[in-house]
Amino acid sequence: MARAYMAVAVALFLVVVGAAVPEAAKPPASHPRLPPNYHMINPGSSGLGKRDQELSCADTKGKKKGCMAKCDKRCPNQCIVMCPSCKTFCMCDFYPGVSCGDPRFTGGDGNNFYFHGKKDHDFCIVSDADLHINAHFIGKRNPTMSRDFTWIQALGIRFADHRLYMGALKTAKWNSDVDRLELAFDGAPIDVPAQLGARWESAAVPGLTVTRTAATNGVRVQLAGVFDIMANVVPITEHDSRIHNYGVTEEDSLAHLDLGFKFYDLSDDVHGVLGQTYRSDYVNKLSVSASMPVMGGAPSYVASDIFSTDCSVARFGHRAGITMVTARAS
Repeated sequence: MARAYMAVAVALFLVVVGAAVPEAAKPPASHPRLPPNYHMINPGSSGLGKRDQELSCADTKGKKKGCMAKCDKRCPNQCIVMCPSCKTFCMCDFYPGVSCGDPRFTGGDGNNFYFHGKKDHDFCIVSDADLHINAHFIGKRNPTMSRDFTWIQALGIRFADHRLYMGALKTAKWNSDVDRLELAFDGAPIDVPAQLGARWESAAVPGLTVTRTAATNGVRVQLAGVFDIMANVVPITEHDSRIHNYGVTEEDSLAHLDLGFKFYDLSDDVHGVLGQTYRSDYVNKLSVSASMPVMGGAPSYVASDIFSTDCSVARFGHRAGITMVTARAS
């Protein structure tokens, strides 16, 4: 059985400059929280682009009154602050799978690696008998480089005879108060109220839920016993674009998904960019001397569209286990 990661979900608290953390209403019991000394801030959520926020941390020892918290450059629009030290983390640091920014994966073996893919193409990232996940890549070409800058814009998830889509809508000027997350199940839009902890449950598949981890642009998608996915829509900021020459324009902020995965029941035959690293016989052949190893072999993972299972390493439907998923979901 493939290894699974333990993960924690998040309770979110928006804190504005100079304001103390308000007493927030309790989220539903079904929405797990971080410890009480962890808080999430959303710099620039008002659209003003402010990156630093003062956070009044609860210090049980009474030694600190508050501190200034600045989100890491990997996640300038949203981060988690630990009080009273004001140590900051990106949300995807708490969930394994895809890390923040340029597609950087944490494999089932615990090693990090890049997979650049190619803009406007779809790639199989997990393919097992009962589960298949494709990622759609967007990007920009830097003429001085031999490859695209790429980010994951959407996921197409298949299980049994169902199709689940989650994606970031193309966005010109970014405003984190505006929801840019698109969700659909079997072709029908998923409508989740824009409030923290709001929850959608599938009538067709018990155990399939979507829960908002923020009022906008953040969800946790779960299929009981199969997967647990955290997704946040984030832009490429003008600041990062200038530094890295990403080429952000007024017409496109390159909104994309920061993602985290947890899998419960992958087989030992699983494949895909990320999936293969969960196999018990997986041998990491990437350069361990590189600051961030890059996984090649992109042609093996190319799919013809977001829901296709035609990549050369596809495993979906290769055994009778799909009927087991159907039975579990009925």
